[in-house]
Amino acid sequence: MMDNAHKRLTRGINHIGLTVPDLEQATAFFKQALDAKFVYNGLTTDDEPRKGATTEKQLGLSTGTRVIKQRLLRIGNGANLELFEIVSNKQASPVGLEDIGWNHICFYVDDIEYTIKSVTSAGGTLLSEVHENSRHEDTEGNASVYFTTPWGSLVELQSIPNGYYYPENSETETWIPQADSQ
Repeated sequence: MMDNAHKRLTRGINHIGLTVPDLEQATAFFKQALDAKFVYNGLTTDDEPRKGATTEKQLGLSTGTRVIKQRLLRIGNGANLELFEIVSNKQASPVGLEDIGWNHICFYVDDIEYTIKSVTSAGGTLLSEVHENSRHEDTEGNASVYFTTPWGSLVELQSIPNGYYYPENSETETWIPQADSQ
C-alpha cells in the first residue's frame, strides 16, 4: 500500500473527448485511418438521451442540449478517445490551432507515410507535406503533419524515432507511447 508521500496527484490522461456530427462516420474514420478499436458504447440511440438541467449543469451544456450517442475507442497504446454526438442550438465549428482552448490531438506513429495513406484513404485532408518537428523534437528522422478529419477537427501525426533532446532545466522527459503489446 502506498503512503501519502508516494501517491501521485495525477497518473496521466485517461481519455480525450471529441464531439462529432456523426458518431458512426467518426468511428469508421478512426478505425480506417488510425486502426482504432471499439471499447464500448456509453449511450446509443436505444437509450434515452442525456438531457435536462442536471446534465446541463454536470457537463456545462447550454439549455436544451441533448447527448444522443457516446462511444469509447482506443487507438494504439495511449489515452482512450471518447466520442460524443450531441444535438444543440449553440453548436459551433471545430476550433483551429489559433483559437483559445484545446485545439488538436497528436498521435505518435512509427511509419508516418503509411499512416498518411490510411488517413487520406479514410477521408482525412492533409494541411501540408510532411515537415520536420520543432525544437527539441528535431532529431534525425523526425516528421510531422497536421490533417483535418472529415468533420473538420485538427489532428497531428508525429514520429520522432531518434528521441528528443532536453534543456538543462527540464524536469522530466516526454512520454512516448510504446509499441502496442496486444
